[in-house]
Amino acid sequence: MPLGYRLPGGYPDGTEGHDEWGTTMNGVDPVRLDDQQLMKELETIHRTRHDTLLYGSNDALRAHNMRMAQLEGEYLRRNPRRPVAAGRTRQGARCRKHAES
Repeated sequence: MPLGYRLPGGYPDGTEGHDEWGTTMNGVDPVRLDDQQLMKELETIHRTRHDTLLYGSNDALRAHNMRMAQLEGEYLRRNPRRPVAAGRTRQGARCRKHAES
C-alpha cells in the first residue's frame, strides 16, 4: 500500500513495516467459529464500537473496522435469507415518514 494511502473511512495507513498486522490482531477466523461463538463475537464488537470510535487510536479503529467487517460478512454468508423488518427498508422508512406527516 503506498505511503499516505487512506483506507475506507479516511484512516491513514500506519502499517508500513508491520507484515504481521492483520494476521495476529484480529482473533479467530470467523469461518472457524460456530454460530453461538459468532453471535457472541458480533455482540461484543457492536457493544465496543462507540468507545473505539470516540477514544481508540487510528490503528485500533482500523482493526475494529476490519474485524467487524469479517464477522458481519460471515454472519451474512451464513444467513442469506435472514428476516428483514419492513421498517428497516427504504419503503418502510417512507411509510413511517408519511404516517408522521
